[in-house]
Amino acid sequence: MTRTSYAGSVTTKTRHALELHGVTKRHGTGDAAVTALDDVSLTIPRGVFAAVMGPSGSGKSTLLHCAAGLDRPDSGSVVLDGHELSGLDEAALTRLRRERMGFVFQTFNLVPTLTVAQNVTLPLEFAGRRADARQVASLLARLDLADRAGHRPAELSGGQQQRVAVARALLSRPAVLFADEPTGALDIQAAREVLAIMREAVDGTGQTIVMVTHDPVAASYADAVVFFADGRIADSMTRPDAAAVAARMARLSAPAAPARHGGGVR
Repeated sequence: MTRTSYAGSVTTKTRHALELHGVTKRHGTGDAAVTALDDVSLTIPRGVFAAVMGPSGSGKSTLLHCAAGLDRPDSGSVVLDGHELSGLDEAALTRLRRERMGFVFQTFNLVPTLTVAQNVTLPLEFAGRRADARQVASLLARLDLADRAGHRPAELSGGQQQRVAVARALLSRPAVLFADEPTGALDIQAAREVLAIMREAVDGTGQTIVMVTHDPVAASYADAVVFFADGRIADSMTRPDAAAVAARMARLSAPAAPARHGGGVR
């Protein structure tokens, strides 16, 4: 595979799609400063669906922002697809996000005046790349959107809009797809459909997904769950089921042993 070079980056060969090494991030200054991430180390191999969970304020969203280069840590390093992010300027980070990352958020972030097909291909156009019409058609068919390609977002259900957002994130075949509460605005059936699509992307094409969620059912679609509390990794679970995840989340609010600084997903 040909690896793109990003000015200022240090590229290493690794089996991991994402690595965090001793990442610390604080918000605010002085007495008002809050440590959102406290010396966190985490590795996520390629082709894994990882869920990140924790109480409000535990650091899970800050983790996603630092991992995706949307926020810079105060110390430590982030390596995505073999690229060390700390040496990249904003232009190089933007390019890396466009070419090697996909994003799905709770809000669908679709352009209302564009059709489904146009929304899906928009990030590639921003990156100066031409979308393959056959690939777009195949992806929309896979997501049961083939007959909606010419429709605009207002003509779609919430679940269909989120599927468009997933298609948009998957089209460029990103090294990592970051999902921040992707089913939070959906009803139960639509949420299951979107989660099943994300699961199929991992199983069928080897996609790597990092999903922040508060929902134990959503987490049960993942290969592994990493639990955060007070800015640190508190626990992890492989082959999760919803009941076990819910029970572990309940224990996070009770007195517990000191949290761990690092962990890995296998």
